[in-house]
Amino acid sequence: MNIFWKTIAFAIIIALASCVSGGKKTETKDAEEVGSIKYDQIHEINTDLSIITWEGFKPTGTHVGTIAFKNGELMFWEGKLIGGSFTIDMLSIVNDDLTDPEMNAKLVNHLLSSDFFEAETYPEAMFEITKVVEIEPTQVDLSKEKGDIIPTHAISGNLTLKDVTKNLTFHANLSLNGSDFSAQTNQFFIDRVDWNVRYGSKKLFAELKDNFINDEMGISINLVSKEVDNETESN
Repeated sequence: MNIFWKTIAFAIIIALASCVSGGKKTETKDAEEVGSIKYDQIHEINTDLSIITWEGFKPTGTHVGTIAFKNGELMFWEGKLIGGSFTIDMLSIVNDDLTDPEMNAKLVNHLLSSDFFEAETYPEAMFEITKVVEIEPTQVDLSKEKGDIIPTHAISGNLTLKDVTKNLTFHANLSLNGSDFSAQTNQFFIDRVDWNVRYGSKKLFAELKDNFINDEMGISINLVSKEVDNETESN
């Protein structure tokens, strides 16, 4: 292969690694204040049935895995989700693609270290809902949804990770059936650098050349909850 075609091939690899495969990148802005909430139904997240899936990208491939919810509760008014929060157990990071135990443990320990999520110092992350807006099917651009889930709502909230709080918005399919609730998302993307996860960032370290790790990481959520109280409150 001559130098011209080597250059073209390398450019294609970088482009593919840098893109988000059609997925939707979240809007990120400064944290928003959460006001009082009046609700007539409160749910507790089922941490056994709920999970967050993550995916990281680099020029040579990807890594995928999960991270667990620690706890959480959601508030409803007249059958509509209006608020709530959940805590993420940062010490529960799992990798699902590396079958070699030694390599798997090496990757997970690196993700837990100060290079990435510094889980010993920051063992929990939190997401607190600030706004839930119903969206019509005509408002959804399916070409920007990486997955088969049809979103019904846009959810905004404050994500606190490594002691940094930013407000982000993502699409989800919400379903309330009596006392049972579920929320599912297609894969969406957050810029980890916004939360001070800086290791291998091409944006911050130009000298890395092709040894970078994408700043954007993929996230998908599968959340299940059940009603635990039915009392009108102000929170």
